[in-house]
Amino acid sequence: MIRLTFLLRRRSDLSPEEFRRYWFDEHGPLVASHQGHLAIKRYVQVHTLDDPFAEAAARARGGAMEEPYDGVAELWFDSEDEFRAAGAADAGRAAGRALLEDEAHFIDLARSPLWLAHEYPQVNPTPETVVASEWNGVVKLYFPLRHLPTLDLDGAQRYWRVQHGPLIRRQAPAAGILCYRQVHRYETPLEAALRDARGCEVEPYTGHAEAWFDRSIVRTGPEVRASGRRAVEDERNFIDFARSSIWLGKERVIVDRW
Repeated sequence: MIRLTFLLRRRSDLSPEEFRRYWFDEHGPLVASHQGHLAIKRYVQVHTLDDPFAEAAARARGGAMEEPYDGVAELWFDSEDEFRAAGAADAGRAAGRALLEDEAHFIDLARSPLWLAHEYPQVNPTPETVVASEWNGVVKLYFPLRHLPTLDLDGAQRYWRVQHGPLIRRQAPAAGILCYRQVHRYETPLEAALRDARGCEVEPYTGHAEAWFDRSIVRTGPEVRASGRRAVEDERNFIDFARSSIWLGKERVIVDRW
């Protein structure tokens, strides 16, 4: 299973409301109509919330982080080979052209990076049914990160997975984490082709961390504050905060064929 992460910045002539409406009401059904042609197994839109959390999280990390994106398109495929083969067929090429043409109606493509990735679950509920829907109190934290220049991609991802992951797992109950996954980018020519087709000018990320919290359950106390401090202290060992971003969002599941 692989995952396509597509961080979206809206066109400057659209308001956040106009962007979200077009994305969900117009583009979402278009993607769903081509799910079979492109071998899409799951498609989720993560709509960014206008929430003070992003500013507070940035302050905890020194205050200099990138502006949150307007949303994230997430697509899952059984394998890169299957995704590539579907896109190379006549129907797949036509579907790809239709989606790209429509993306230009609402996305600033030059400022919207995308990449392919593998998931590394760290805190996983059973069954895996946590969704930050618009109808519940659950929110999804999105943390696209770039590693420090003193590390290479492999070294940064290894530290993230082997050192940072266990730390977050240990303190997940105190922090109120329902689910936590690391999503690690991997380098592939297919990523370059997708970026080139969109004229993307933004450097890809090392990957992103994602965590789900239930905000209807208020957690306070020294354990909660200490868990937050420990997480940020360890992040400094591998994350370049000034080239990373963080925010909260709500999920809208458009395609789910699992």
